[in-house]
This record gives sequence, structure tokens and C-alpha cells, in this order.
Amino acid sequence: MTDQGEIAVVRHRDRAASVEDGLAALLASYHLRTEAEKGEPVADVDGLPERYRAEISHPGTAFGNDDVLIALSGDTPVGCLVVTAPAEGRSEVKRLWTDPAFRGRGIASGLLDAALAHAAESGVDTLRLSVWKWRTGAIALYERFGFTFTESWDERDQLVCMQRAV
Repeated sequence: MTDQGEIAVVRHRDRAASVEDGLAALLASYHLRTEAEKGEPVADVDGLPERYRAEISHPGTAFGNDDVLIALSGDTPVGCLVVTAPAEGRSEVKRLWTDPAFRGRGIASGLLDAALAHAAESGVDTLRLSVWKWRTGAIALYERFGFTFTESWDERDQLVCMQRAV
């Protein structure tokens, strides 16, 4: 729980339309900001790579086997995090994002707490993630939660990989 609301763990099939729309808006914001940070800004969602547009337009399909954690302020989604379906004892954290208007209120920490609890309940041994190295605030947050740097499983330049036992 954050000081602004609750963290709801919902599967794609359980989301209400209003939450689905809010999730799509959060994902759009995440991807637009990421492309700008990579030096490849685009004007709107239509300029994003197809795989990102698919997440935004159909998150239920894009994350069909994964669990999406959504932070709500009232009925409004203000943060999200995806935990991939377990494979070989591991799950991956993806798309951690908090609406910039709600930052500094413990939402990202609440989402990470919920992700760790969810991973433990799902029998996951290791939770891992990748993060752009310029996102120093996110890296510091992950380190506070016990994530450590590990050998990269992703060859993209500027991307670092982290993991922690659950």
C-alpha cells in the first residue's frame, strides 16, 4: 500500500476496461520516454516500433501469460509493472513505470514489494530485470531491494541486467 492508494495484482483477463485504458496510457508514456532517452524521440505512439505499439493497443495479448501489477489511486492506474510467467524458476520484471505526477510517493517501491511477494507465491527462485544504465534512480531503487548486477542476457548497448533471489 502506498500513501496514494493500493497496488492491485491483476491478470490480463481480470482487468476492467477503465484499468485497461489506464494501463495502455502508462505503457505509452513509458515507451515514449524510453525512446526519447535513447536519442530516438518520436512524436506519438504511431512512431514507436511495432512491438511497443502492440503492447499499448493490446496489453492483454502482449502480456497474456504474464501478471500485470497496477497501482491505483482511487480507480485510476498510476503505476504498472509486469512480472513474466515463470520459466526455469525465474521471472522477469518489465515495464516498471509510475505516472510522473505521482512520483515520490512510494508507488514504485509498492509495485516491487508486490512483485517480490507474487514471485514467491508463484514458486519463483530468481527475479531478474534489465534496465538502461542511464536510469540511475531506477538502478538505485533496485539495489535497495537487493538486486545485484549480473552477466547480461541481452546484448543491447547501454542495457544492464540485475537479479535477486526471491
